[in-house]
Amino acid sequence: MNTKQVKQNTLRFLGSLILTHSLDALCKTLKVSYKNKKCVESLRKQKQNYVLAFWHDTMLLPWFLHKNDGFAALTSKSKDGDLLAKQLKHWKYKVVRGSSSKGGDVALGIMVDHAKNGYSIAITPDGPRGPEHKFKAGAVITAKKSGVPVVLMGIGIKSKKKLKSWDKFQVPNPFTKVKVIYSDPVYVDKKLSYDETSKIIEECEKKLNEIQLEAESF
Repeated sequence: MNTKQVKQNTLRFLGSLILTHSLDALCKTLKVSYKNKKCVESLRKQKQNYVLAFWHDTMLLPWFLHKNDGFAALTSKSKDGDLLAKQLKHWKYKVVRGSSSKGGDVALGIMVDHAKNGYSIAITPDGPRGPEHKFKAGAVITAKKSGVPVVLMGIGIKSKKKLKSWDKFQVPNPFTKVKVIYSDPVYVDKKLSYDETSKIIEECEKKLNEIQLEAESF
């Protein structure tokens, strides 16, 4: 490795270190209120793991709020995915790399295995490249094959910045109010047909959009 590569790697490491601790500091300032939190608390008391699904543009807060909770998470194999994977490992997630375009089937299989073996699963169903707020099959298929429920999570941030990315990624301003809404568990029978499973996916998309809109009303 030459001197230039060493310098680049050092700067990349320092940048990710600063980002990691900056996100910790930012998220700790936020004033979070919850609706239907008893849903996930009840599942935790029953030692029942689950699939948690939230939109890609809101993902910072769900990741932070469920750190150290025994979750596995799916991130893409892109450079952006590298940054997210480092952050999630810092928050004690079991990270699986893959996406709908690269390594998807293998990654989905690994997530199902993790769900069968006591991990809850965190998924952005419209990630990693959209379309925005379009519920892809991964969350429901993981639940169906592993026998765990899906819980949908809406996140409203009162004061925020939106990045110029495909999903208009939301970055909360310090000390702002955040509203979190959980759905009731959605159970997916393993015996459902393709068409019946597709209907569940459509219903999850509709419900997640509804609770997201509710969470955004201040």
